[in-house]
Amino acid sequence: MGRARRVTLRDVADRVGLSANTVSRALSGKDQVSEATREMIVAEARRLGYVPNSHARSLVSGTTMVLALVITNPSNPFYAALISAVERQCRVAGYSVLLLVTEENEDNEERAVQQLLRFGVDGVLAVPIQHRPGVWSQLAEAGLPVVLLSRDIPELGFDFVGTDVERAVSDAVARVAGPDLRRAWLFEEDLEISTVAARTTAFQRAFGEDALVLKVPGRRTRGAALPWRPDDAYRLASGLITRDHHPELVVTGNDYFALGVYKAVRERGLTIGADVRVLGYGDHPFAAYLEPGLTTIRLPADEVGSAGVDLLLRRIADPARPRETVLLDATLVERGSAPADLVPDGSSG
Repeated sequence: MGRARRVTLRDVADRVGLSANTVSRALSGKDQVSEATREMIVAEARRLGYVPNSHARSLVSGTTMVLALVITNPSNPFYAALISAVERQCRVAGYSVLLLVTEENEDNEERAVQQLLRFGVDGVLAVPIQHRPGVWSQLAEAGLPVVLLSRDIPELGFDFVGTDVERAVSDAVARVAGPDLRRAWLFEEDLEISTVAARTTAFQRAFGEDALVLKVPGRRTRGAALPWRPDDAYRLASGLITRDHHPELVVTGNDYFALGVYKAVRERGLTIGADVRVLGYGDHPFAAYLEPGLTTIRLPADEVGSAGVDLLLRRIADPARPRETVLLDATLVERGSAPADLVPDGSSG
């Protein structure tokens, strides 16, 4: 059986007895068509199964009504939420989304940029690896609007939407550490990216340059960025923590590392929240179900995605407007793993 022929604008026009131009204006919402005629045309188009030819429309309008979203790793719950927010906001604005994944791999990132140059999308939202800014400058040279998300490359001059990471970590540490806390460890990712640098800066500002920063190995391979695994942090923590030598506070670069720290601490007969406080990052779905619940920093993934789309659409409408940077606040979710110290008057702050 042969493939059914696609219903065309001319088919709809012939069925309703009007010109193709009138049908086109009605389906595109132009105001030269009466409401009664529009309703009749729309009903017949739906009955016939007419779908607009986006390629032909792009040739006429000079736009594709497609925005690209480039992310590093969809296994990261933050990026999963970001994808949903971007798709939802684009749908409201009448755009489709082209998703490309780089897996923290530079070759994949270069390939993604070349694909974007070929596909001819209207604009790009991107989480860059940050190692080779020149890769992304190719889009600017081609006149393609770009908004960076989560990780910035300031020298490119692109608009940026992200989380105020330094402030989030600084405020959280000030809340849960207490004035007399001295031994704090940071379990951080082994990636050279701005979010890791911001968390590390905030941690060292709070506890001094000599505070212990531990890089958890194992997530990046030659071809891909693997999902976070608690056992990577567990192996590192279990080799360092003893009953007589342990931190008073552990700050982790993600909640999965906190899972590994929980196990290592308990195996040494120590208590989470009393002997060792643990502060996570991300507020992943399991955080509330640990015992005790994990105190962690909730990131504004939905807001980053929505604001990114809005900013990109403004950039498309006005390419000459000044560069804009949007930093959104994160939220400290307090649970039992790092109880907040009492303020001087005895009430919780």
